[in-house]
Amino acid sequence: MNLLKHQIIDFLKTALNEDIGRGDLARSLINKKATAAIKAKSEGVIAGIEYIKYFSDLVDVEFKFNFNDKDLYKNGDIILEISGDAKDILSIERTTLNILQHASGIASNAYEFVKLTQGKLKILDTRKTRPALRVFEKYAAHCGGVTNHRLGLDDCLMLKDTHLALFSSIEEAIKKAKDNIPFTTKIEIEAETPQMAIEAMQAGADIVMCDNMSFEDIKKVVEYRNEKYKNVFLEASGNVTLENINNYIQTGIDAVSSGAIIHQATFKDFSMKMKG
Repeated sequence: MNLLKHQIIDFLKTALNEDIGRGDLARSLINKKATAAIKAKSEGVIAGIEYIKYFSDLVDVEFKFNFNDKDLYKNGDIILEISGDAKDILSIERTTLNILQHASGIASNAYEFVKLTQGKLKILDTRKTRPALRVFEKYAAHCGGVTNHRLGLDDCLMLKDTHLALFSSIEEAIKKAKDNIPFTTKIEIEAETPQMAIEAMQAGADIVMCDNMSFEDIKKVVEYRNEKYKNVFLEASGNVTLENINNYIQTGIDAVSSGAIIHQATFKDFSMKMKG
């Protein structure tokens, strides 16, 4: 997942403005250089370094990074060190920790899903992200090894139950889509039953999502695809968990998507210690 520098800096400015408000009240009390270290108090996968490094463009600090995004870390590791104006180090402390804790929590959760699949199917994230944090959270999921699903409504056409309810058939919906969207755009259909999945394939869908189907029904869809429409990509979704991921592998599905990768992730624990 590519990140643009100006997007990251805009993100950091917004986060800092939220925390600093009209001004850091402690800023006038301190006038010296200092160093600080951020230490891990948990273990997992690092994410957020690609954001944090651009604080150097905004305040008078320099970083020494001991880890890169996607690296595994353990309890007690020194993730990074900061040197520079003590006022600036303190002004970015909470935002830096929030970014590291939030992103590493998602990356670590994603890694657990990916680790269990052993490369036998793709793990996809979803659009179930916090408002205004989609790129940040999907980047963190990517750091954990997950494949990003679409970023927004302009990225692949997915026709869900709420769309299909407005058409007489799946065939009508796909035909209208092909007449109106760019030729290169893929069409994904959300199917709640094997029959819907078969109709979608017959009508020309590029991707079919088996939504909340039983494992037996998913197997039926996979068998039909393998026999009739080998170029169709099959995805499963709905209550995908670490506990049942092996059942999805056994169906032969190409990928599973799970919002839990992001919205069920918990912050990892890091702390910052300052030396004057």
